[in-house]
Amino acid sequence: MNDFLKLIFNRGLRLFGNLIKLLSYPFHFILPKLRFTIPEYSEAKVKKSTETQITKLIWQTNYSNRCTLPVYINYLFNRLMSLDYDYRYVSTEEREVFMKDNAPPEVYQAYLKLNDGAAQADLWRVTTLYLHGGIYMDIDATLVTPLHKTLQENYDSLFIKYKKNTEFTNFFLATAPNNPLYKLIIDQIVDNINNFESLKSQSAYAVTGPSVVNKVLKDKTVPYKSRDHVCIQGTFTNEYFQYMDKPRGKWNHKKPGELLKK
Repeated sequence: MNDFLKLIFNRGLRLFGNLIKLLSYPFHFILPKLRFTIPEYSEAKVKKSTETQITKLIWQTNYSNRCTLPVYINYLFNRLMSLDYDYRYVSTEEREVFMKDNAPPEVYQAYLKLNDGAAQADLWRVTTLYLHGGIYMDIDATLVTPLHKTLQENYDSLFIKYKKNTEFTNFFLATAPNNPLYKLIIDQIVDNINNFESLKSQSAYAVTGPSVVNKVLKDKTVPYKSRDHVCIQGTFTNEYFQYMDKPRGKWNHKKPGELLKK
């Protein structure tokens, strides 16, 4: 699929997603307590013999895998676009267990200082990808093209850019294990946490999120594609549906200085 067709599909996907959101308002008004369950593990539905450098495993996390209709439809659509990939959902509790058992002590101690789920997920995702490789996507991220089309066999990593391809984001990340760039990102996040009081901005975006990725990758040559051709956000869901059971739970509702535990 060439870039023009990807863009057309992108626009059509957004229109379809808006319809799902529109219909989900009356659905959850009538059935306010109904939730759907994202599985903790979903095995690849299609087995391909082709070897890839990037681990064929998708990682996702959220405050709960019990979700609203549009979040679940988003999950199902992504699984359709990644039939030859395994899938793992990691809960808040399991994230901490993973960091305790696998991360270096200084990384785990920095993780324990965080008071925000999104910030914890920022550090967990890059640590997980550094150790195991694979693809991380935010729970509201939607694949534009099938993963096996996006991630070519010779790729050892892939980043995506937005804002007219001027900035990197971290809502989609793909890499082989032991990528040294991810070690640099981890180290920068840990340094930001340990020197939190001296930072100009104390938001999750700056301390653990995309700002860190952009700082580390600045002046480095890395494989990347436009967000519009790989993965977009908010297609099927929005903050209301994602945080229906946790109002004002999104990272941007944290006040400056609240990112770390007292």
